[in-house]
Amino acid sequence: MKSILALVLFLWVSFPNLASEAGADRIKVACIGNSVTFGYGFSDPAKDSYPSQLSNMLGERYDVRNFGRSGATLLKKGHNPYIKTDEYRQALDFKPDVIIIDLGLNDTDPRNWPNYGDEFISDYHDLIKSFQTDEGMAPEGYVCLMTPIFSGHPRFKSGTRDWFWEIQETIRKVAAHSASRLIDLHTPLYQRPDLFADFLHPNEEGAGIIASTVYAAITGDFGGFSMPSIFGEHKVVQHGEPVVWYGKSNRGDTIDIDFARQYKQIITPDNGQWMAEFPAVKADGPYLLEIRVNGETKVNWKDVLCGEVWICSGQSNMAFELKYAKGGSDIAKRAGDLELRLMNYQGFVQTNDVAFDSLTLDRLNRLDFFQGEWQKDSPDQASGFSAIGYYFGAELRKKLNIPVGLIQVAVGGAPIEAFIDRLTLEMNPVLVDQFLNREKNDFIFDWVRGRITRNISLNNQKDQRHPYDPAYVYEAGIMQMTKFPVRGVIWYQGESNAHNAGLYKIAFHEWVDSWRRSWNNPKMPVLVAQLSGIDRPSWPRFREIQRQLVNEIPNTGLVVTFDKGDSLDVHPIQKQEVGERFALQALNKVYGKKVISDGPVVKEIIRKETTTEVLFNVSGGLGTSDGAGVREIEAASIEGIFREVPVRIEGKKLIIPIPGDKVSAIRYAWRPFSRANLVNDQGLPASPFIFDLVLTDQ
Repeated sequence: MKSILALVLFLWVSFPNLASEAGADRIKVACIGNSVTFGYGFSDPAKDSYPSQLSNMLGERYDVRNFGRSGATLLKKGHNPYIKTDEYRQALDFKPDVIIIDLGLNDTDPRNWPNYGDEFISDYHDLIKSFQTDEGMAPEGYVCLMTPIFSGHPRFKSGTRDWFWEIQETIRKVAAHSASRLIDLHTPLYQRPDLFADFLHPNEEGAGIIASTVYAAITGDFGGFSMPSIFGEHKVVQHGEPVVWYGKSNRGDTIDIDFARQYKQIITPDNGQWMAEFPAVKADGPYLLEIRVNGETKVNWKDVLCGEVWICSGQSNMAFELKYAKGGSDIAKRAGDLELRLMNYQGFVQTNDVAFDSLTLDRLNRLDFFQGEWQKDSPDQASGFSAIGYYFGAELRKKLNIPVGLIQVAVGGAPIEAFIDRLTLEMNPVLVDQFLNREKNDFIFDWVRGRITRNISLNNQKDQRHPYDPAYVYEAGIMQMTKFPVRGVIWYQGESNAHNAGLYKIAFHEWVDSWRRSWNNPKMPVLVAQLSGIDRPSWPRFREIQRQLVNEIPNTGLVVTFDKGDSLDVHPIQKQEVGERFALQALNKVYGKKVISDGPVVKEIIRKETTTEVLFNVSGGLGTSDGAGVREIEAASIEGIFREVPVRIEGKKLIIPIPGDKVSAIRYAWRPFSRANLVNDQGLPASPFIFDLVLTDQ
């Protein structure tokens, strides 16, 4: 069936003089929707609503009308059906060439979706069909995924959240099984809660984003060719995985891609999102990548390597620069490994104890936070890179002898919630409350709240964003890189969550799941640094939670660091040992190398008549790092009171000379700043631990 829009465009091209005729010759666009379309809350909807802004973008060739009705439902049996409104009748009388339908938000009301949701698809199809002419001509139809509803909405947890996503999926089905195209209004606004003062209605800037999104869908103009900033010359692509290149371009653009003597041609689809997947290539290089768009060269990179790619993430101890580490400046001076590549994806501003100016605050709201590009290993680049990451990468290069690429995404002070995607947080019954009342929310560490308050003290906006906000680091940085494969993640974070170890246990599980889902890799390795030693009383319990988490979650590994801590400084300078311990974890647990990666690990606690014995999984025997006796083994009496006890080493056991029935628990290195000294033959330390004695007597 030939659409009205196709006929109008044909006449427009064939008879350009029609442009000077009456307005009836213009392409008529009907914007059908609810309060978001109408421009609810705007002082001047006629000027600032999305249809008005869309009209300005499209220009004189188009006649754009706003037929939005606040409170309208798509459902015919809803509490305010759109088909019963004056706006609907006016839209029919307009006889549009294009219809843009954005309905569904009000169907999340408990009066609507729970009762009549099964009729949503048929009601939507009926609405689309009602715009056909008597001759069977149909306007060009677009159905829109709904704009977001954020967690501050009063009915969010009681049902709106869940019904919202059910309706979104139903709208996708409508688009897939009708002649209509789908416009995603959700994604470009889901990372901008600052534009939704009431958690439901976007402001004028948000309406502008909607207008731009609709404009691109109608015209196919997505701003031309682009690729995410995570790509670039000197990049390393993951060995053993398909190589994926992706970005944006205008609809219908012909994109020719030459990579590693392979060729693909793709036509940019309706949504402007192009992607090309090539078979895996040998771990080697350099390879050539050339991309031409409609015959014009846009990319000509001659130095792409294939090897192992790791993300180095967390907070300030991961961001700690090589030049400040013990011995790091000398290491940096010798940098120059041609097959080690560094991507320092760092924030444009540090979250120091300062008030951000208005330009900085605006950039934060627009998620324009991370910047950086792939670089060759050099003294200058190495000195400013993560010390832990650099030592880790250098050790992998030495042992694997293939290219290694490191991506640093670390934000000093950031809590783990900042690294988790928004949907995961919203769907968790505990973590969803992280979004509420940031200044007084006890889920958030008081230091974090204080630093946020200081940084944004000059803002004049209710919902100013900050890098410590839940989902911020993910939205501003991580989500830009999840479409291309990586080997795994090394993670050093927790200082800003140590006040609540129980909450961290929930958040850590969700973080791991979030990233593994994002990369579509349920087995993606995650290697974790346990917090180091410092005089902070909550840290022993937190380290124990970290130890438990690694035991609970498959494909993870624990790097013990307490022995390299500093009693007065949260940023100890002994980073080389930590980076190399990360490398041991990777070499053993990811690459299958026969190296020892863990210190002594408790296997069993045995209660005997005159002694209590702790048996370890350990290569070789047990020892101490300084040759002295074992320190900081504590046993709890039946009443639960801990005291340090004498202990002796026998092979793979620690023998405590206290009858087993007199001991209710044993713990080790249970001090904020510990001088515990239990190690294996390779000098790797045992993790701090605590165990209640619930094992069977032997």
